[in-house]
Amino acid sequence: MSQPVQLLNYVGGQWQRSSAGHALQINNPATAQALATVPISPAAEVDAAVQTAAKAFGEWRMTPVGDRIQPLFRFKNLLEEHLDEIARIITDECGKTYAESAGEMRRGIENVEVACGAPILMQGRNNEDIARGIDEHMIRQPLGVVAAITPFNFPGMIPLWFMPYALATGNCFILKPSEKVSMTSQRLFELLDQAGFPPGVVQLVNGGKETVDALLDHPQVRAISFVGSTPVAKYVYSRATANGKRAQCQGGAKNPVVIMPDADMATAARIMADSAFGCAGQRCLAASVAITVGEARHPFTELMADQAANRKVGYGLDEGVQMGPVITAESKQRIEGLIGKGEQEGATVLVDGRHRAAGGFEDGYWVFPTILDGVNPGGEIARTEIFGPVLSLMHAGGVEEAIEMVNNRAYGNMACIFTTSGAVARQFRYAADAGNVGINIGVAAPMAYFPFSGWNESFFGDLHAQAHHGVEFYTQTKVVIERWPREWSRQF
Repeated sequence: MSQPVQLLNYVGGQWQRSSAGHALQINNPATAQALATVPISPAAEVDAAVQTAAKAFGEWRMTPVGDRIQPLFRFKNLLEEHLDEIARIITDECGKTYAESAGEMRRGIENVEVACGAPILMQGRNNEDIARGIDEHMIRQPLGVVAAITPFNFPGMIPLWFMPYALATGNCFILKPSEKVSMTSQRLFELLDQAGFPPGVVQLVNGGKETVDALLDHPQVRAISFVGSTPVAKYVYSRATANGKRAQCQGGAKNPVVIMPDADMATAARIMADSAFGCAGQRCLAASVAITVGEARHPFTELMADQAANRKVGYGLDEGVQMGPVITAESKQRIEGLIGKGEQEGATVLVDGRHRAAGGFEDGYWVFPTILDGVNPGGEIARTEIFGPVLSLMHAGGVEEAIEMVNNRAYGNMACIFTTSGAVARQFRYAADAGNVGINIGVAAPMAYFPFSGWNESFFGDLHAQAHHGVEFYTQTKVVIERWPREWSRQF
């Protein structure tokens, strides 16, 4: 077995070995074999990266926006050329299937494409003669040095929610990726280096909490983007804003899906299986609660149990595999403990994914698809983000009761409904307390030209990732009011 690769930081256009005295090991979740070691970069290295970015900012912000997007065009083409390779890296270090990894990168590339529209997206506004002979203009200017702290579950896509918009609008960008999946970021930055960004404009600093705190506290970092669990999102948002920074912090979720009696049950069950068990349930838009209404209970429950029991689980690069492992041994232990908690609260384990292993990969971190039936809406499991391949079933007598159950929760990332009634769909869309709503959709993920919304405990901030929200987040508005009296021109 080869030695694990030692990952590097990318600062000032150069690859640098960290001086960190501590490093963490990245394992393949399917095999538990070591792939790489990632340094926990100290605050001094964060400061060096920020100072380098601050020096690069002056020239980068003066670069015309049409020129700033040219390296992004090249980066987009490089991502296309290397999509297969990057998808395989994601599968090896994150555990998802190859199809899921490739789909993730496709969504990331869409964001690069949208950010290349910055010459239009960051245009300002103006009014002539707001008073006689006086004109007023609003222009958008970059903030300066900005940073993103990204999670393990989408190591290719989520950095691309932020980076392209920050760069296209004239900022210098620092990425701190999850220490669990830093190999993907390393490859992305090798391609960014080939794309030809000036030194210091885009940088990579690996690390853990000390590295994060250094970014949150650094006076020259103007904005922080974050995706992760709600407790950490609250921490990042509070510390960043206390230091006077802009912050957009995406937290956790407990996403409910309502199944009406008139829904196409077979289609709903198939889509729900992809939503609940895709990426091993480790995504913030995974369906985690299915609320069946009236007569939908028995047919949907039966179909859903069949979908869970027959889903093919294994190493994501193998043919026909539909679901991979969870990210770490600790995640496996936590998820299995929460399944047991559901049992203690009175739920029935219809399909049990505990204590199983994929053939030939017994050392991996496996939790198979699991279904808990009759989950107590007031219990801990109904409120807790499991972040694993576990679907909780609840039941309601009518759509009003179902909507009440949907809204009786702290999170507000996604809510979906399956129905053939336009009136019921509209009622749900109107009343559901969530930022992303799906109608006959299992994963209500916005395309790159819409913001990735999120409400309540699922998001902290004002402007979300992607599209025009991304442009607005990474720019500040300046209003200019000007008068040029005609008599002044007679001097020349």
